[in-house]
Amino acid sequence: MSIEDKLKELGIELQTPPSPVANYIPVQQTGNLIYLSGQGPRDEEGNFITGKVGADISAEQAYDLSRNTAINLISAMKSYLGSLERVVKIVKVFGMVNATSDFTDHPKVINGCSDFFVEVFEDKGRHARSAVGMGSLPNNMAVEIEIIVEVS
Repeated sequence: MSIEDKLKELGIELQTPPSPVANYIPVQQTGNLIYLSGQGPRDEEGNFITGKVGADISAEQAYDLSRNTAINLISAMKSYLGSLERVVKIVKVFGMVNATSDFTDHPKVINGCSDFFVEVFEDKGRHARSAVGMGSLPNNMAVEIEIIVEVS
């Protein structure tokens, strides 16, 4: 089954990624690696889903927002690559959680992204990862995730 068929089976419809609002590009390629700029969770209108995990948002809700962010990252991959079949492997995930100072379950939050990548890409979705807490994130996003992907 193709990656896009798998997404359809899961009921996932990829969106056109928003254009950058500053002096950067959403994807940078060097050799067979693509580096995706940080993405955050968005609602159906394309607005960032905001709040601080541990105060406004529970760890369980943040897990879902991390999954939402993974979908946005896949949308950016598709937009850049044309075909998700070019993905050889998700190499690295760097997840940042906008959290209160006493929140310590950052890995559980970023599992939403990691679990989704494995669900969609299977073994090609297994990756190295960091999950860290931040005092704030741009636009008060609840999570921000950037990734490195090997492509053909």
